[in-house]
Amino acid sequence: MADLQSLVGGSEDDVYHNHKFVEDVPMLMSVEIGRTEMNLKDILNLKKGSVVEFPKVVGEPMDVVVSERLMARGEVVVVNENYGVRISEVTRPDEKIGERRD
Repeated sequence: MADLQSLVGGSEDDVYHNHKFVEDVPMLMSVEIGRTEMNLKDILNLKKGSVVEFPKVVGEPMDVVVSERLMARGEVVVVNENYGVRISEVTRPDEKIGERRD
């Protein structure tokens, strides 16, 4: 434990409360537009120009998932011709992907 303490400085308690030493750890973030179920036959018939409809309403919040955990909800935006997400709500730790608050 002494090696880790010397890297971040401070007491043993400070080591566990200091998040600076993990801030540069890469994590996968994804935003789910929607999910749909399709028969294999329909999937095999997809071609250029095919449209797959998702049961989401335009403007409905999208789930923001970090390392397979729901972290926030947001809306899709366009920034300099790229897609982005504007965070509209940070979720509680017990909320699940796809679940909505009442």
